[in-house]
Amino acid sequence: MNHHIPSMIHSPATSLLKPARNAPDEERIEGNWHVYPLEAALELDYVDQAGNPSRRWVIVRELKVGPGKMLLGGIDLSDDGYRGFRVDRIERLEDAETGLVVDRNILDWLVKRAERQAKERRKALKSA
Repeated sequence: MNHHIPSMIHSPATSLLKPARNAPDEERIEGNWHVYPLEAALELDYVDQAGNPSRRWVIVRELKVGPGKMLLGGIDLSDDGYRGFRVDRIERLEDAETGLVVDRNILDWLVKRAERQAKERRKALKSA
């Protein structure tokens, strides 16, 4: 685990991991986009369109899968703003909660995590 991950987890930003009051909690279709709610704190190794690499810490809120493009949306802790990251430009991610590093099949991992969280939400609703 990287030394900066624990400090992120114990910072005030961890409150952002809780579902936001206005955050969608169900999959939805927006035009040609399939939007999956997704909750995670991730460290991303990202390359922008100019080819500049950066490391980003993101409180993830959703995964958007559309025609030819997949976007990971969330709060970028470096500028405290909501941003979309193209999944094909993510070279590596690390889950801040588990320390798991994903450096291939990133989209598959993100979709599976979103589907697992959706299943957990449905199960919680049935038992409530």
